[in-house]
Amino acid sequence: MNNWLKNLGLGLKKSSQKIGDGISSIFTKKKLDDDTLQNLEELLISTDMGIKTAQKVVSEFAKIRHDKEISEQEIRQKLVEEIEKILFPLEKKFVVDYNKKPFIIFTVGVNGAGKTTTIGKLAAKLKNQGLKVSLIAADTFRAAAVEQLQIWGKKANVRVFAGVNGCDSAALCFDGVNEAIKQNDDVVFIDTAGRLQNKNGLMDELKKMVRVIKKVIPEAPHETILVLDATTGQNVLSQVEVFKQSVPVSGLVMTKLDGTAKGGILTALASENPVPVYFIGVGETIDDLDCFNAHDYACSLIGIE
Repeated sequence: MNNWLKNLGLGLKKSSQKIGDGISSIFTKKKLDDDTLQNLEELLISTDMGIKTAQKVVSEFAKIRHDKEISEQEIRQKLVEEIEKILFPLEKKFVVDYNKKPFIIFTVGVNGAGKTTTIGKLAAKLKNQGLKVSLIAADTFRAAAVEQLQIWGKKANVRVFAGVNGCDSAALCFDGVNEAIKQNDDVVFIDTAGRLQNKNGLMDELKKMVRVIKKVIPEAPHETILVLDATTGQNVLSQVEVFKQSVPVSGLVMTKLDGTAKGGILTALASENPVPVYFIGVGETIDDLDCFNAHDYACSLIGIE
């Protein structure tokens, strides 16, 4: 097993343990009757899969002949198959288009979702691939946010473009993108201030930043990544909806999956608001962020190696 799969399994341990323990207690009778199916549905809902997804998965189990004996391992295997089917449409590789230079990646999300850390990790990955990467510190209201980005910039050995504290974030983006063109950068990450999805003024500021970026490069941003915190559970569904209304969200990064038993939230997303999931995070180090793979995720969620 490679290190990432091992990390993913460990990262989703809270979720897989909850599901595994639940399956063990539900299927003591080893029969697929109405009570058993009802209990299975409730178990899946408790991992934040959402009612619609849980019902969809359980309906597949209901097709198996009632009162047929079924082993715990067969249940797990069937769960993996059904969850993988639901998750598969979210699987999309994140690709930098070398014909679009600098390739602008606009990063958004609520407070504390892990945007700055995600940018630092992705910048390091792309730098290791031989690309010239820079970061724009457009969270101009929190000095700590700029400092955090500068720390990641040093770690990844990439340039950070920052302004004075409290300066206009859209104007900073304009200057930062122009500087990236001058420096012949391949990729530019823009770190925006965390904002609650119910604050219209802050959402309008994001729209302004996008408009200003387009004045420099009309087709930019080339990617708009929404960073989500898995520990907030069902709340991420409304976050996706609201951010999509303000900016052209092209992909997601789901962080902090190691800190929650709500690992089923990705299946709820797939059913309710399918947006490609580029990366998932299960820890603090650079190696704890990797590409989303539906099969690997389903296996780790159910606890099958």
